Amino acid sequence: MDWGLSNRVVIVTGGSAGIGRTVAKLLAAEGARVAIAARRAQILESAAESIEQETGQRVLAVCADTTVQEQVDQLVARVMAAYSRVDVLVNCAASPSGLVRNEVQYLDDAALLQDLNTKVVGYARCAKAVAPGMVQQRWGRIINIGGLTGRASNVISGMRNAAICHLTKTLSDQLGPCGVTVNAIHPGVIQTEHIVELFETEARKRGKTPAEIEGEYANATPIRRIIRAEEVAYAVAFLASELAAAVTGESLAVDGGITRGIYL
Repeated sequence: MDWGLSNRVVIVTGGSAGIGRTVAKLLAAEGARVAIAARRAQILESAAESIEQETGQRVLAVCADTTVQEQVDQLVARVMAAYSRVDVLVNCAASPSGLVRNEVQYLDDAALLQDLNTKVVGYARCAKAVAPGMVQQRWGRIINIGGLTGRASNVISGMRNAAICHLTKTLSDQLGPCGVTVNAIHPGVIQTEHIVELFETEARKRGKTPAEIEGEYANATPIRRIIRAEEVAYAVAFLASELAAAVTGESLAVDGGITRGIYL
């Protein structure tokens, strides 16, 4: 199937590892001109080189901190200088599990503000930077990587993912008349380097093996396995494509059915 992604210019924030890196690799393999951004220059450059080797496509690596609007603007300016436009923004720069995961009596308000600044306001900063160009060309895709904690009440940091849904819907209203769609994806338990660390940490706390912890997560998922990062990337590719022009303001879970709520 032709996704219509060939030569589309894509920015993936948080593109040096995990879901962001996998998304960048898939879009590059589909012929997109991909720029990845992250804060750690060495890891970022290594990711770009690896994706180039795997896909045969050039990948532009731009070191940027999305908590600083000036750096976000410089990121977009670098991409514009290289490719003259930005067609797709994939917002993925955030701490994978959030920084506040304990009870309210142990709340670190600075950590919570950092969570919100990085993910919610960071995503908004990036959208602000790319929106004028997308509006001018009357075509664009903004895809926000959220998280299932926004649909549950067990983790305080989950409020950032609930806010991502609001931001997504609001931007879709504002930008839709100009041919720009805005959607969110909520990954479930995804097989990344981060989830391996989570299994190991939880195993130590509970006196179990990482394999046992992974098995518990898999058994709680209707499809009985951990989701591959590529499966999230496939959903991103669809929403970034010509085929998804009528889909906007939506929040899609890629979670193997683990979400128990009913969302109309």
